[in-house]
Amino acid sequence: MINFLKSLWPKQILWRLTVLNTIAFTVVIILSGLTIYNAACALVSGLETDVQRQSQFNAALFQFLWMFSIAIIVIGSLLHFYLTKKVMGPLKELIESTKAMKDGRYPNIIKTNSAGEVGELINHFNDLVQELKLKEQSRKKIISDLSHEFRTPLSNLNGYMNALGSGVIEGDVTLFKSLHGEAQRLTFMIEQLEQLKEWDMAVEGTLIETKQEDMKQLIYQSVEMFHWRLQEKKISVQIEASIGMVGVYNGGIQQVLGNIIDNAIRYYEGSEPIQIKGERSGINYQVSISSKGQTIPESDREKIFERLYRVDHSRSSSTGGSGLGLAISKEIIHLHKGKIGVNLKNGYVDFWFSVPLE
Repeated sequence: MINFLKSLWPKQILWRLTVLNTIAFTVVIILSGLTIYNAACALVSGLETDVQRQSQFNAALFQFLWMFSIAIIVIGSLLHFYLTKKVMGPLKELIESTKAMKDGRYPNIIKTNSAGEVGELINHFNDLVQELKLKEQSRKKIISDLSHEFRTPLSNLNGYMNALGSGVIEGDVTLFKSLHGEAQRLTFMIEQLEQLKEWDMAVEGTLIETKQEDMKQLIYQSVEMFHWRLQEKKISVQIEASIGMVGVYNGGIQQVLGNIIDNAIRYYEGSEPIQIKGERSGINYQVSISSKGQTIPESDREKIFERLYRVDHSRSSSTGGSGLGLAISKEIIHLHKGKIGVNLKNGYVDFWFSVPLE
């Protein structure tokens, strides 16, 4: 019996609400009608009327109440169905949209004027769809860029190895150095991709263990790592840094400093020194690394922190890096609850980042 009743119970929420409210209407109206009927009969029976007229009155009143109750139940149920259907309309669109996503298609934006929880839910769903679209576009771009980045050095290596193997050309020191450089470039890119993956996983984590480090000391140590490159290119560095303790996770801040200094050296132009400044700014420690170098167009300033993006659109290995260093730096700074950016000041390219002080 219970299973039979369950089979009769509607599955759609619209019909469930309609049935429940119809039952509620019916119970309330019947109870109200019976109360009115009994009260009226009691009042009339107190008057001086004969039994026949009393019976006629009772019958007429009972008939009127039943007709009135049925009419109210039908009208109320239809009105409730109509209003509930209007409210449930956006939710029905939401269901269809989720079905489309399940089938691998991006649904259209759901337009709604609903306020409250329904409107908020639909707005969040629309935001989720847009975010998924952006991530999908970013993923496709990364795959395209990776194939572009790896294709050239792999083609060079395959071509020269094939030529050497078939005896078309003979190897010399210069050729082998060039091939070794291409292999190193591929290895370096793969290592950076692994680093980026590790920092992505760290950002998604909830607990990280940091170590207190003095930013002044980290700046001097990072510059010292580039001592021989700076001497080779005859580039001087001016450092102005104050003491400031920050929480550093897994050597991340040193890596950011190294990536930005490497960029400053790689794109260095002119004769002015690279200027590195570190100072306390409120609750944060801010570092800026300024140098005369390749101009960054306005349209590229936000994009340079994207993965595999380079201002040098030709992607020449001689004029640019892998396009991953700044993306890694951005992930690291965000993990440390900080900010990173780039400005142009009087012809200087100024990379900066700030992290909270301990």
